[in-house]
Amino acid sequence: MAQAKFTDAIALLKADHRNVEALFEKFESARSDRKQALALQICNELKIHTIIEEEIFYPALKGKIEEETYTEAYVEHDAAKLLINDIMVTSPEDEFFEAKVKVLSEEIKHHVHEEEARSEGMFSQAREAGLDMVALRDAMLARKQELMAQAKTEVLPEAELRVLQASA
Repeated sequence: MAQAKFTDAIALLKADHRNVEALFEKFESARSDRKQALALQICNELKIHTIIEEEIFYPALKGKIEEETYTEAYVEHDAAKLLINDIMVTSPEDEFFEAKVKVLSEEIKHHVHEEEARSEGMFSQAREAGLDMVALRDAMLARKQELMAQAKTEVLPEAELRVLQASA
């Protein structure tokens, strides 16, 4: 039922990209009292997205796409993870909080561009490699749902829990 929502693995990943882009836009225009919850939601969405890419999608691409594209994706993830973890332990009162979210947004935009570029991007290369994108979608969606359920059951700050419930 939920799987029919995304035609394949790339459609699922692109939907995640659009969702996070919208959250970054909301963050930019949000009142101060909403920024913490939005930042946490952005970070959780990115953590889950990163996990499904690194556990399922990227390994399926190993040796089937350009090595440079493959390795850069992991390095970009590592850089984003550092900022995500930093943002998650700071608050809007921190002098650099908004700057960190802005830099994360810029890093993610670059990463998304690298993945979605029409002819040389990771997604284009993945399609050309002839991978079973429907099977990858199914595996990633199952893992994503598992991670979302896990995030809801862990001890989270009240604001973060409300945000996760609202997005489910």
